[in-house]
Amino acid sequence: MYKNRSGHTLFDIVMPAAVGAGVVTSFAISQGQHPAIAIAITAIATGFAVICYYFDLV
Repeated sequence: MYKNRSGHTLFDIVMPAAVGAGVVTSFAISQGQHPAIAIAITAIATGFAVICYYFDLV
């Protein structure tokens, strides 16, 4: 179906994705995962969400 994207900016997509992935990252760090690995996973998840939005997969 046709979706009107005129009201969304990149910031509107990145922030919820980063916050959602950041919640999981903070839990992983509290369970003993290395912070650099957890932050890298957050960045990859955020990038994947932006790509999915850009190609209209979501």
